[in-house]
Amino acid sequence: MSSGKAVFAVPKAPGRGKRKARYERKGRQVEPFAAREIAALLGDRSRQKDLLIEHLHLIQDTYGFLSAAHLTALADEMRMALAEVYEVATFYHNFEVVKDDAVAPATLTIKVCDSLSCEMAGAMALKQDLAAKYGATLRVTHGACMGRCECAPVVRLKDRYVENATMAEVDLAVEAAKINAPLLDINAPALQEHKDAGGFTALKRLRTGELTAEAIIESLSDAGHRGLGGAGFPHALKLNSVLSVPGPRYMAINADESEPGTFKDRYFMNTNPYPFLEGMLIAAKIVDAEAVYIFLRDEYPETAKILSHCLTEIRDAGLDDGRPIHLRRGAGAYICGEESAMLESIEGKRGLPRHKPPFPAHVGLFGQPTLINNVETLYWLPDIINKGTAWFKDGGRNGGTGFRTFSLSGHVNKPGVYITPAGITAQELVDEFGGGMKDGHVFRAYLPGGASGGILPSTMADIPLDFGTLEKYGCFIGSAAVIVLSDQDDMKMIGRNLMRFFEDESCGQCTPCRAGTEKAVLLMERDKWDADLLTELSDCMRDASICGLGQAAPNGLLSILKHFAEDVR
Repeated sequence: MSSGKAVFAVPKAPGRGKRKARYERKGRQVEPFAAREIAALLGDRSRQKDLLIEHLHLIQDTYGFLSAAHLTALADEMRMALAEVYEVATFYHNFEVVKDDAVAPATLTIKVCDSLSCEMAGAMALKQDLAAKYGATLRVTHGACMGRCECAPVVRLKDRYVENATMAEVDLAVEAAKINAPLLDINAPALQEHKDAGGFTALKRLRTGELTAEAIIESLSDAGHRGLGGAGFPHALKLNSVLSVPGPRYMAINADESEPGTFKDRYFMNTNPYPFLEGMLIAAKIVDAEAVYIFLRDEYPETAKILSHCLTEIRDAGLDDGRPIHLRRGAGAYICGEESAMLESIEGKRGLPRHKPPFPAHVGLFGQPTLINNVETLYWLPDIINKGTAWFKDGGRNGGTGFRTFSLSGHVNKPGVYITPAGITAQELVDEFGGGMKDGHVFRAYLPGGASGGILPSTMADIPLDFGTLEKYGCFIGSAAVIVLSDQDDMKMIGRNLMRFFEDESCGQCTPCRAGTEKAVLLMERDKWDADLLTELSDCMRDASICGLGQAAPNGLLSILKHFAEDVR
């Protein structure tokens, strides 16, 4: 070394092109055949992210399931991360995701509803018989409440439903499904017929300025009109809350009634949706909504056809004022009945409830103030405007105000949807509308508000069914889904059915609900229930769960421990 200095090699900086570049992107690669199929399937449809669930439905409707290759191609087509697409596809019950090494599901799946009304009507025995007969060739599995509790038990084969299902009826449906026989035509009502009967009068008065938004809100306040999706929030206050925040504003309609025992919104939409749609247009005009989103549960395919027809007639008649009305399809998630989870689903995401505040009225759909209503709430709006607040208030009994629509199921002679005076009692509902108890059954108990509303014994069937009358007994009216139990029902079975439902439907976001429902099911499977431990677990779920699902999940359990302790000792 002539210079007496050590010579060190200068390290080369990475990423300077000294190595060959990757010839493909990181992660799973898009299969050319899948890319062609997805591009052709989507056609000229928008690739915006909030349409992800709609596109997933389109793929499954076409191919029968969601393959890994198609999910990858969809993610590439929509410029989304595959993880985003996959987490949404696997969140919802009605999507069938098939991984590379998995066997594609049978071309035909038989789903047997296992909600409370259906299990009381023999659904479990029917499912076993169907599995024994078809299990080797078709897939027989359970299905969550299908919104047809008055016709229990119910079986679903794609968009084909078998009500009051028997083996013989299901056999016929299977053969029809195998040859893809056409479904019965739906006779959607005509717009002109509804207008001839006085329909859209209230909307016309609002559009012409004869009636003001302020006057309508004042009428709703005077009438004591509440939201009828479950929470019972005063409608006038909700409208004012949305109006208190600068626009742009949106409107979202929750037509995803998934509470076991509830089917009243389906009744309104299937028989004559125009009163509900007029109420929707009135409310949208009051808050000056940029667009309206109707979130319809996936189990109502015939309702989707009816609404599509009616919305087309409304647009053609110019009744929408040019306001976009989007019909969005749910994918099987009870949690989307929670308003913020519904908004997440409309935005194309998993239906995870948001933390509140802020509340959706101020920060809702796409981060904008949003008016949220359910179908029945809007159904009453035109009548209150046209007939006056006195008419509505005089409709109640036993101190109730207005009218209430009950979904009645269980051991009664005439299950169905009934519009009754608000404040009617369970005994009056059974006797005056339900045709009394079925032969051989003695009225023992009832659920006043579906799976989450608790259980009361028949000795307490004289309590008015209305907002604020049941809470002191650990129950609530909720969506007014009354399920009638008899002396032939096993209360352990009742409690287990309800808790299994909540375990299955928990979104998993918070530990008290996710783990609490799972632990409760295990404890309730025992012959003797540990009342102290179950009560402690219930208190934790009620106090610490993020949303109403976990908070209400223990209601049925606690009601049984309180009123039917001798059945579970």
